[in-house]
Amino acid sequence: MKLFVSEGNPHCLKVLCALEVTGAQCDVQFVNHEERIVPFLNRPTLPALLLPSGLYLFSSNAICRYMFELNGQESSELCNQWLEWEATDLQPALLQALHMAVVQGKGSEVSKVLQGPLNVLDQSLSKGNTPYLTGEAVSVADIVLCTALYPVLSESSLALGEGRSVKAWFDRVAAMHSCQSAARKVLQGKGLQGMKSYMQRQPAPHSSQCRETQPCNSSPAECDEGERMVSEEEMEAAVQTWNKGLNPGPLAAGRKHPILPQDGKRNILLTSALPYVNNVPHLGNIIGCVLSADVFSRYGRLRGWNLLFVCGTDEYGTATENKAREEGLTPQQICDKYHAIHSSIYKWFQVDFDFFGRTTTEKQTEIAQDIFWRLHKNEFLVEDTVEQLRCEKCQRFLADRFVEGTCPHCSYPEARGDQCDKCGRLINAVELREPQCKVCRKTPVIRSSKHLFLDLPKLESQLEQWLEKSTSTGDWTANAKQITRSWLRDGLKPRCITRDLQWGTPVPHPDFKEKVFYVWFDAPIGYLSITANYTDKWEKWWKNPQQVELYNFMAKDNVPFHSVVFPCSLLGAQDNYTLVSHLVATEYLNYEDTKFSKSRGVGVFGDMAKDTGIPSDVWRFYLLYVRPEGQDSAFSWADMALKNNSELLNNLGNFINRAGMFVTKFFDGCVPVMELQQEDKKLLALVGWELQQYIQLMDKVKIRDALKHILNISRHGNQYIQVNEPWKKIKGDETERQRAGTVTGVSVNIACLLSVMLFPYMPTVSQTIRDQLNAPQSCVITMLQGTSGAFVSALKAGHRIGTVSPLFQKLEVDQIEALKKRFGGQQTTAQRAASTQPAAVPAPAAAPVNGVDPEKAGQLTQAVAEQGEKVRALKAQKAEKAVITAEVAKLLDLKKQLALAEGKGTEPAPQKGKKK
Repeated sequence: MKLFVSEGNPHCLKVLCALEVTGAQCDVQFVNHEERIVPFLNRPTLPALLLPSGLYLFSSNAICRYMFELNGQESSELCNQWLEWEATDLQPALLQALHMAVVQGKGSEVSKVLQGPLNVLDQSLSKGNTPYLTGEAVSVADIVLCTALYPVLSESSLALGEGRSVKAWFDRVAAMHSCQSAARKVLQGKGLQGMKSYMQRQPAPHSSQCRETQPCNSSPAECDEGERMVSEEEMEAAVQTWNKGLNPGPLAAGRKHPILPQDGKRNILLTSALPYVNNVPHLGNIIGCVLSADVFSRYGRLRGWNLLFVCGTDEYGTATENKAREEGLTPQQICDKYHAIHSSIYKWFQVDFDFFGRTTTEKQTEIAQDIFWRLHKNEFLVEDTVEQLRCEKCQRFLADRFVEGTCPHCSYPEARGDQCDKCGRLINAVELREPQCKVCRKTPVIRSSKHLFLDLPKLESQLEQWLEKSTSTGDWTANAKQITRSWLRDGLKPRCITRDLQWGTPVPHPDFKEKVFYVWFDAPIGYLSITANYTDKWEKWWKNPQQVELYNFMAKDNVPFHSVVFPCSLLGAQDNYTLVSHLVATEYLNYEDTKFSKSRGVGVFGDMAKDTGIPSDVWRFYLLYVRPEGQDSAFSWADMALKNNSELLNNLGNFINRAGMFVTKFFDGCVPVMELQQEDKKLLALVGWELQQYIQLMDKVKIRDALKHILNISRHGNQYIQVNEPWKKIKGDETERQRAGTVTGVSVNIACLLSVMLFPYMPTVSQTIRDQLNAPQSCVITMLQGTSGAFVSALKAGHRIGTVSPLFQKLEVDQIEALKKRFGGQQTTAQRAASTQPAAVPAPAAAPVNGVDPEKAGQLTQAVAEQGEKVRALKAQKAEKAVITAEVAKLLDLKKQLALAEGKGTEPAPQKGKKK
């Protein structure tokens, strides 16, 4: 590894300190502030860490966390919350404070800027009653926050007046040798002046205040956000917009199918990665593609874009064949069954596709074979003999995802046969070290077979030209760009597009008539065939790059196939295909502190969510709140309850309910007359600014970040009501009653705006709010128009609202604990197999012959495979030795039981293991 840093850069303090604390092996190179280290970034960004894989980390917090993880110190949920608070709340305030002190020479004003964040930190530390932020030992959170604050807290001239708990904590961490050493290297003994050269090159920070007020019960993400400064011009502009009222034009008609591109409109074709049909999607699958895409499609329609949203199930491949064998069905029956399950799950989650199709159709065969022949005609296909892994026990060639072994590049022990999830590199299955068949865990053998390849090297220059344009003009997420560039940097290689299977789109070439298309050549063509099954005018979307923008939504593991392989197929076909303009990829969503696993009963899967009694809108809200936009995130039951009870119930729901109830109780259900004062104008400007931020972020598909601005608006509203106390003023004289009316009227109009902004996230709640307010339909098409939206007075004086009722219910501790236990995976297949209770079977089991019990052996084979997977996972996670030892003991016991069931006895077991 190589770490690039610069003198005077406060962010480099963090990484140098983390490097010394963890003892990570890494070369350090000091460079100048303006040097561009990360090749795909437009601007100089330091620090930057070059990984052995050739990838870069360039977020100081991500680098610190990576170093701690290398040292075997995983970040806890609380630790991650502190890191997020540091990045989103503390850093803006610090940058403003440093700019004041270093560039402007206004050191005396720094305390005002930092008072709020320091109060949050102090109260959380005092409440936690531990020496460090997350417990009794130093964590990455302590290093990051202490080094971030080091330049200001170590400068006695600033007199910040930090609390006792902060001072004690800071003195404790800052005294560490690693912290002092990092400070000497970066600040050169000059204190704040050591940063002058760096700070003078930075843009002046926004003058907004940082987050402040309430302590967070050691959970910094829950802190309130302070107000930003508002100018007179902003207030006057906000009042002018407010007075415009709703658009008087005709209401937009409902969607008329088929939706086709229109002249003079922004035409958006939106796809979500096709979910594989052989299993039930878990929450990570849902947020990674279909839910994120649904939010953006709903938002796009609010913006007035002409948008088509298509998706469907990916149904071909070995996984389907194996699932069919497991369930005693044909592949087509399995596809029919699981297509219906997927469709039902997405309907419950209110994912509003224009068309949800599937890939096992005649259109799929027709379009895939047409693209194939065009590639063949244009000489972008080559023949070659391939060495493949074949499982002699299962009597089949193994599809890539049914082989597992050690990655030849990074030695990750659970790499798949097509790609390593850890380093992201492409793999040919035969390159895996110690490969295993995932079905039976036997070692496969290598066999030769003739196949067709897409000649990616021949298409590389065309791909590069297209990528340069698409990534520079479109909204590609950082991980999508990074993964794509890593593929290109290594040089493209021919990619096999055929497989020795039965269940798939048949290859039409007579020399390959026994083969089908490889799923990653075939599956993305499903977008085209699904659209063709929606409308026979599908080419108006898919062969119209001049008029259509294509958005692809997916998780990061799907990126290479959408940014390299599929575009090359379409480029090589030379048929004017529409290529992706905006590639939106999430990181991974984990479950609590582990991975989702259907077999182990760990995690919530789509068909289970509705059985929890929690409304789908609340599921949507929480999944979008923790959407893994820039880094992996985790679903947590405790955090879900916290967000529901604090953000939905106490913040958003409380504000909207109070606003409506005041109208009902004090003004007979009619919106009162509003006479705006300076305070009201300021609120209109603040709300208008939050709306503008929401639109700018949503336009860039920053879905999680945009949600925070909705919650900020309701926070502003709650504070506005609390300060003005309309329930008291309504009992006063005429002036006070008028003031109560204005506050109530403004508040209920903010509630109306929130109903529109919420629609992409929580469609049922959004409609419920509008029903309660009896809001005119035109508010939906007015509020989000233009580049910054329009917070107008939608509910004029005299408007009669409907019946107001609470929007959300509290999630109780015992309810959450029961759900956490239910989905925690206590009862695994291994435990069931080892149980003394006989397994239920569809027919009487055959009696053991010579001690051989095939039925029990089959159950135990599955149990051994799952327990082995659990042991490997624990080792990869660097779990405690005692935990691993206990699970290994279970595995050995299961293997003994299996040996007995197979009639082998237990004596030879160790030798057999060595031979493997």
